Amino acid sequence: MRLSFTWMTGAVLLSSVWLTGCGTLGTLGKLEDGAATEASRMWDRWIEGGGDIAVATTWERKVKSGITASEVEQVLKQVATERNMRDVGTLPLSKELEARSGQKEKLLTVYSFCSPLTARKMVDFSPHMAAYLPCRVSMVEKEDGLWLYTLNMDMMVKMGRKLPSPLKEEAQAVRDTIWEMMERGSKGEF
Repeated sequence: MRLSFTWMTGAVLLSSVWLTGCGTLGTLGKLEDGAATEASRMWDRWIEGGGDIAVATTWERKVKSGITASEVEQVLKQVATERNMRDVGTLPLSKELEARSGQKEKLLTVYSFCSPLTARKMVDFSPHMAAYLPCRVSMVEKEDGLWLYTLNMDMMVKMGRKLPSPLKEEAQAVRDTIWEMMERGSKGEF
C-alpha cells in the first residue's frame, strides 16, 4: 500500500511539474533579458527579510546624519523637476496622526510623483500597472534616523514582459529618476 501511494504521489507531482513547466517555458520567452537575475535578487531579499514581501519588493536608503527631512523633501522635488516628472502630492501621515491624537509622532510622509504620458502607456500595456501609480517615495523616521523607501522599479523594467520601444526607454527613465531621488535624497545632494 505504501509503495503505490508513494508512486502515485510521485506521478502526480511529476505531472504537475511537467504541466506547469510548459506554461513557465512559454512565459520565459516573453520576459525581458535578465528577468531571472532580478527574480533571484528579489528571492534573496525575501529570504533575508524573513519572508517579508515588502523587503523583497522595495529599495531603501538611510538618510545621512545631519540631513533634515525638509532638505530631503527639497531634493526629491528638485530631482523630479530636473527629470521632468510631476510632483502629484504629499501625504503627511505623521502630521495627520498628530492632529488626531494631539501627541508627537515619528515622521512618516509619502511623496507621489508621476510621468503622466508614461503612466498612460504602461496602463495601456498592462492595466494592472495602474495599481503601482503614482510612483511613491516614503520618508520614515526610525530609531536610528530617517530612511527613504520606494518600490523596486527594476521589477517593472527588468522582470516583466518585454516592453515595446519607446515605452521601455520611458519606463527606464522613470526608474532612473526614482533611483536618483533615493540616492540624492539620502545624501542631501541638491
